[in-house]
Amino acid sequence: MGNQMDRLSHLSYAEVPTVDPNGVDTEDGPRIGVSYIFSNDDDELEDGCAVDGTEKDPNQEEKQYDQRDEVECAVYNRDECIYEKSAKSASLEVYSPENLLNKCNAGDLVEFVATGQYPHWAVYVGDFQVVHLHRAEVKNSFLTDASQGRRCRIVNDLYKFKALGSDMVVQNAMEQVGLKDRELSWRNSECFAAWCRFGKREFKMGGEIRIGKQPYRLKIFMSDKHSHVLEFQSLEDMIMEKRRNDHLGRTAVLQELAAHFSSLLEHTSIH
Repeated sequence: MGNQMDRLSHLSYAEVPTVDPNGVDTEDGPRIGVSYIFSNDDDELEDGCAVDGTEKDPNQEEKQYDQRDEVECAVYNRDECIYEKSAKSASLEVYSPENLLNKCNAGDLVEFVATGQYPHWAVYVGDFQVVHLHRAEVKNSFLTDASQGRRCRIVNDLYKFKALGSDMVVQNAMEQVGLKDRELSWRNSECFAAWCRFGKREFKMGGEIRIGKQPYRLKIFMSDKHSHVLEFQSLEDMIMEKRRNDHLGRTAVLQELAAHFSSLLEHTSIH
């Protein structure tokens, strides 16, 4: 696939710093920074695939989407919060595609969600249609077709950037329709849709120079008192990890972190 970068494994957690989004350590528990480089193939798993990437059994009943399994998180660029998602937020209420149509305005960002799948983002352009990046091509589809039976919601407020005017958002989206493979500048549907709405080059591949610093921090809320922070060189790297967590779900992410902390304690006790 065009614009594909070599996938790198996770760095050793023992080799990276503990950080806090405000620059000070608190008693919220361990925070470990790490940077990733990903390929842009996560959208390939959005439909027709199980969590492990294998083909789903068409006769298997789809699990109902459970908002309680949302991964609650916040993203900081240095000290500024640029993204925040809480499962308790009323703005994250999910609807059927048909019901969402009554709530959409041109230029809105729409997210399609389903258990065990990456979230899929699109730009509503009016007349029941969305523009979205799907399987390495920017497409103009009816919202109900793009949803593929998934639940959906309007996610204009997750990113804290100032939005462009609705006409410009729609224009940004429509001008990209038909782009595919090596012509693309985005690694997934979320980066594409967010770029259309906010116009920030940071959502594009190579939009930021990687110079060793890691200004982006993804804070995962494990409980009311504990959180875990990962550190990234670029916004698009952070988005890829955030999407991976959304794909896994809260339960699996917490299990993964618990296994990691257990491994760290074991390693420390041995040495």
